[in-house]
Amino acid sequence: MKADSVISHIPRLRRYARALVGDAARADDLVQDTLERACQKWSLWRAPAAGTDADEHKALRSWLLTLMHNLYANQWRQTGRAQTVDLDDVLDMGHDPTPQMGLRLDLERALALLTPAAREVLLLVGMEQFSYAEAAEMLGVPVGTVMSRLARAREQLRCLMEGDAVRGASLKVVK
Repeated sequence: MKADSVISHIPRLRRYARALVGDAARADDLVQDTLERACQKWSLWRAPAAGTDADEHKALRSWLLTLMHNLYANQWRQTGRAQTVDLDDVLDMGHDPTPQMGLRLDLERALALLTPAAREVLLLVGMEQFSYAEAAEMLGVPVGTVMSRLARAREQLRCLMEGDAVRGASLKVVK
């Protein structure tokens, strides 16, 4: 594995990490931890046997994102809970530099409210454009689990963006 091939993936790793954790500093730490782990585990990465340069590039990206997912999951388990960012403390809501900024902030808030599992699937399939099978392989879950998590995540995101209460959060009435 060449260093240049890993370096070309850093912007995509940063984008995914930022969307995953919701905080630039923690995202940069996650990218750094991922690259450090990749350096330690270079001997484990195998290029596709009969693949082109594009196939090798895609396989390396998948491997790096899998490392990032595993590191994020381990960190999340160690903290015992998801850490959320209160965007109201970070951003001055009275200032709207662009007409679409409000929508972008609403999307960031809605993504932060999703469970980590739902957010990961939504980001891998929606933002990173991986297939269900690729996302399932990266997350270590069956394809059906990816499909169901994605469907629930999209529905929750839609409800949050529309201002509805999240469906599925209703209480069962007991006499």
